[in-house]
Amino acid sequence: MKQTLQLKLSQHLTLTPQLQQSIRLLQLSTMELNQELEKFLTENPLLEREEGDEPAAVVALNGSEAPQVQAPAEETGAEAPAVDSFSADIDWAGESGSGSGTRDDGDEGDFFQVAADSPNLREHLLRQLSLTKLETRDRALVAFLIEALDEDGYLSQTLDELAQLVPEELQIDPEELHIALKHLQNLDPTGVGARNCAESLELQLLAQPESTPHRAQALAIARGHLELLATRDFVRLKKILQCGDDELREAQRLIQSLNPRPGAAFSLTETRYVIPDVVVKKIKNVWVASLNSDAMPKLRVNRMYADILQNNRNYSGSQLSHQLQEARWLIKNVQQRFDTILRVSQAIVDRQRHFIEHGEVAMRPLVLREIADTLSLHESTVSRVTTQKFMFTPRGIFELKYFFGSHVSTETGGACSATAIRALIKQLVAAEDARKPLSDSKISEVLSQQGIVVARRTIAKYRESLQIPSVSMRKAL
Repeated sequence: MKQTLQLKLSQHLTLTPQLQQSIRLLQLSTMELNQELEKFLTENPLLEREEGDEPAAVVALNGSEAPQVQAPAEETGAEAPAVDSFSADIDWAGESGSGSGTRDDGDEGDFFQVAADSPNLREHLLRQLSLTKLETRDRALVAFLIEALDEDGYLSQTLDELAQLVPEELQIDPEELHIALKHLQNLDPTGVGARNCAESLELQLLAQPESTPHRAQALAIARGHLELLATRDFVRLKKILQCGDDELREAQRLIQSLNPRPGAAFSLTETRYVIPDVVVKKIKNVWVASLNSDAMPKLRVNRMYADILQNNRNYSGSQLSHQLQEARWLIKNVQQRFDTILRVSQAIVDRQRHFIEHGEVAMRPLVLREIADTLSLHESTVSRVTTQKFMFTPRGIFELKYFFGSHVSTETGGACSATAIRALIKQLVAAEDARKPLSDSKISEVLSQQGIVVARRTIAKYRESLQIPSVSMRKAL
């Protein structure tokens, strides 16, 4: 009896293939889903795309989780910026128009950004080297040094260490490497081939005309006092350079105009592409989430094979019959996936409508449990739905999990989201007097006056997450 009960319990706990597929599809991003569907379409002849179903449009996220997109003129009162056809097709104000995001065949260039075949730093330098009139041996030594550069354009190894890498039979004179380095440092970009940041800045300053205002003070700082400038020790700097506030300020401004990483412009940056699953727009003064029709694959059962199976009972246990059932499962599970995404998205929009209208400072605290209880879903289901699924809003493209986060208490007994607090910190720092920047304690005090109780350590943690320097590093003349 006990074994029978255990067996039944095991059967109930074992997920059916259909449920396993449903969970898996929910975990996938839309791009991953399309890749998975291509595999199903290849393996199952009973499954096919509807006519006119095209691959979903992608949007580039260039190293940013939540790129900011300016709201259209209807929302901000400003002139609408030039945007791609995806955002242009959206009826932000909820009036008549092509809100479905459809596009013409000739609009494909608006969706895809094709990276130009630009040379990397090594190729850029070698092309310049090939145009010089150096002797073959000198050119080879410069090319050798080019190979030793890091991605920022610095020579991280000393010339003595590099000389040891050259075979003894070539009999390289150390002075030859010094000369080769001078040739390398004369190439573009200016500052390349330096051993450290200070030398790179010095090379860039030396390349400027001697008549450049405050060049002498900037050179003195780059050659021996860069650390004092980094720590904002302006008193010692003025004493060393024997100059006043205005001169030091201009010298600092000149140094800040230089490029501390001359080779970084040639580094390949990885562009992350996503497909917005949901589009948010305003309809009759209500923010409504709708599925991106371009992101939804349009699948159907192949009617010819389905008719054959229906008219011939002999095929009831065949491979085709099994594939028909799989095709129907997949279509149902894909539809269920997008229905769940839409339900969760609308619940998020209902709670974060003030964020859409006013920005980060209006973000309210939100946890997965709140959405799960509202929609009668399991918390793990909401977690899957909000991972790698994206929402297209007037304020940018955001992963659904972006709208969730921790919170702190307010004096009135309420709560304020961590995102809103970070936004307030950014606003306070942006508006501060650079000569008397706000300390973490002062920021905590200012927020406390607004009814938001945040400890100094919490302010420091949020400030560091925003990559805002400490008060001493923000101090200016």
